[in-house]
Amino acid sequence: MNNLTILVVDDDPVIKRLLGQRLVKEDYTVLLAEDGYKAEKILKENHVDVVLTDLMMPGEISGIEVIDIAKDLDRNIEVILITAHSSVDTAVEAMKKGAADYLEKPINFTELFLRLEKIDTMRSVLRSAEDLRQAMDVTETNAAETIQNLEIAAGDLQQKLDAIESILIDDETDSHSRVTEALNILLN
Repeated sequence: MNNLTILVVDDDPVIKRLLGQRLVKEDYTVLLAEDGYKAEKILKENHVDVVLTDLMMPGEISGIEVIDIAKDLDRNIEVILITAHSSVDTAVEAMKKGAADYLEKPINFTELFLRLEKIDTMRSVLRSAEDLRQAMDVTETNAAETIQNLEIAAGDLQQKLDAIESILIDDETDSHSRVTEALNILLN
């Protein structure tokens, strides 16, 4: 099963249904919206990993605005812009707004699934890196604690050695008492 939840936003019911069916067939969790308003509502109420959005939609919320909405809600949401109106300027604008990719209609599903797989792989790598960072933080904290405990233990041993040395070089006390006192320090 694929780990991504994908929101498909397209005002064309045929394209929206086709995308939804193909994604479900590939075991993605799919949410559908017919316009930017519905997309915004879904994004606010659901966890979404990827948004596939049409560029041109009726109303005030176009695909570019859907990018802004998604990124404002969660910067980790990946957005793939879909358009029939191929334009380098639009692609550049979409990428500047945070789109992960850009596809032209009709959708090449092999290409789409490769891009989704790339997004999923990248998310997995980032999760692994975060897990490693957390493990390193724990290890570093434990190492610092261990070093501190060893320094305290070394300091305690040095104090005992200094005390034993003072006792053993004290010529005013008989040797048996000095040895007994030194042994008591070692045993405590």
